[in-house]
Amino acid sequence: MTGDVRTIEWTGDALRLLDQTLLPARVEYAAVRDVDALVEAIRRLVVRGAPALGVAGAFGVAIAVRQAAREGWDDARRDAAITRVREARPTAVNLAAGVDRVLPFVAKGVDAVVAEAQAILDEDVRGNRAIGAFGADWILGRVGDRPLRVLTHCNAGALATAGWGTALGVVRELHKRGRVEIVYADETRPLLQGARLTAWELDEAGIPCVVQVDAAAPSTILRGLADVAVIGADRVAANGDTANKIGSVGVALACAAAGIPLVVAAPWSTVDLAVPDGDAIPIEERPADEVLTWGGARTAPGRTGAFNPAFDVTPARLVTALVTETGVLEVSAGATPVSAGATPSAVSARR
Repeated sequence: MTGDVRTIEWTGDALRLLDQTLLPARVEYAAVRDVDALVEAIRRLVVRGAPALGVAGAFGVAIAVRQAAREGWDDARRDAAITRVREARPTAVNLAAGVDRVLPFVAKGVDAVVAEAQAILDEDVRGNRAIGAFGADWILGRVGDRPLRVLTHCNAGALATAGWGTALGVVRELHKRGRVEIVYADETRPLLQGARLTAWELDEAGIPCVVQVDAAAPSTILRGLADVAVIGADRVAANGDTANKIGSVGVALACAAAGIPLVVAAPWSTVDLAVPDGDAIPIEERPADEVLTWGGARTAPGRTGAFNPAFDVTPARLVTALVTETGVLEVSAGATPVSAGATPSAVSARR
């Protein structure tokens, strides 16, 4: 990939989103100018990934303010629309955090909201670069300075962020240093985000990869075919429990059994200190058709239901390292977000 794909950007009168439901077959963009369209885009996974959702939430407030002025809404209707954006997906804390950060600027007008939302976007890109460097340094120091076989689950690359990526940002940094032999990309439910999105990003970047079904991941690890697993996160509890795409906990258990590191790469904004542990993280459930149908045709018996959680929670004891833009916390060894002093600056002192 010669440059970061533009997942999300403000054009002056609309939020321009890369439609990730169409990748890798087509690269198309959607221009979002109203709240209904943004909420639908978030729920349909046109835009997804915790950091990208934070940016979308922030710009979503600007969309609501513009629409309120355009259509003559009162403050109550405008605020209700903002709440709809904030609650469009429950598991990723960044969506709500993005909305909350720009809310104080609403009284100053839409330009002030846009400026703060753009600051969130720019900070995310800078932070992702730092996550990549910290993560690569830690992995090479722990596993050995050599070409590595890396396993990743879901998509935590440029497509999931404002640019560069978190988990894939670490992989890209390792590749830049000539330290990636191969990447095992789990296909990942829902919507095969690993097979469609992660594999596309890795291919564009010239990083060798193979796609494997989710059920193969634990076997790949236990057979000694992977040196490290690097995943993202949608929410990290105060004790270090981590919510990521469904199937992550199987990867974590296999890493623990095989004695290889599980590295979680995420911006500090993904840490939710108001949530004490993983039991308090809400788990989004996706539509049944994602499991019961394929290509519009039903694949399960007619009276069969579906249980389709989008995320699972990996206990802190299985998270070897949490990499943020300020450093590394060795969570399974006891260095949890809350024990770090509950501030990003405290993490850097422990990296």
